[in-house]
Amino acid sequence: MKIIFAGTPDFAVPCLQALLESTHEVCAVYTQPDRPAGRGRKLTASPVKALALSADITVFQPENFKLPADVETLAHLNADLLIVVAYGLILPQAVLDIPKLGCINVHGSLLPRWRGAAPIHRAVMAGDDKTGITIMKVVKKLDAGDMLYKLECAITPTDTSSSLHDQLAKLGAKGLVETLGLIEKGLCIPEPQNEALVTYAHKLEKSEAQLDWRESAVVLDRKIRGLNAWPVAQTLFKGEVLRVWQCAVIEDEGPLPVGTISTENNALDITTGQGILRLLEIQLPGGKRIAGKDFLNAQHANGVELGI
Repeated sequence: MKIIFAGTPDFAVPCLQALLESTHEVCAVYTQPDRPAGRGRKLTASPVKALALSADITVFQPENFKLPADVETLAHLNADLLIVVAYGLILPQAVLDIPKLGCINVHGSLLPRWRGAAPIHRAVMAGDDKTGITIMKVVKKLDAGDMLYKLECAITPTDTSSSLHDQLAKLGAKGLVETLGLIEKGLCIPEPQNEALVTYAHKLEKSEAQLDWRESAVVLDRKIRGLNAWPVAQTLFKGEVLRVWQCAVIEDEGPLPVGTISTENNALDITTGQGILRLLEIQLPGGKRIAGKDFLNAQHANGVELGI
């Protein structure tokens, strides 16, 4: 098949790579315009653009598709299928109607659970025991198209959004190639989503990073894992922001008031609303990520109350 690929971040790279290694023809790649990045705020190409250029694939970067010329350019490519993976732009119906076989999307959840911008993070934060990828038809309503293919992935007690992101990116590539095979054979049967089971994965906000020690250790653990690697959970230690990257739930009840550090077990243990949360990897402003035990070697922490 002749395919247009639309994607932007790292999550989309394995899917594009799989297409480039397949028998299908990627006739063009669409990605968001170069954005400022790094300390120098230098204009930087997206990961998808970098891969496309290395494979000598033509790249288009419209700000949106409001200009008729951008829609016409896509139409002139005469593609069979448009594949969207974390593109970051909403495609108008005029674009969706162009490819002969329509437009499909690789989404990082088991739809209809977790439609929206942050499905991986919300699954971890909600305590889901599994997630996966769904290949679906793209329709005007957000993530509401008929489902074509699914692959599941377990969420372990130590998984973070970052680790799951990498797993699902690879799983998405596998599912995409398998879906294209079914489409070619005419064996792909669309399945409507059950609207009664829909949940929304709202965009992450920096304000969600603040930890409230009155919550249970289990809830805080999910939050810390779900916010790794952005925006990263945080608390206040002696007036400074302390970022928390990794932790573990201890079933015992804390010996000190809620939000207070205990170092009795040579560990960074925090009393929570229910149970103890052990901080395994933390980071102070301007410093590197370090183990909780190493933090204790440099800081007097026993009895210190953390900010809520």
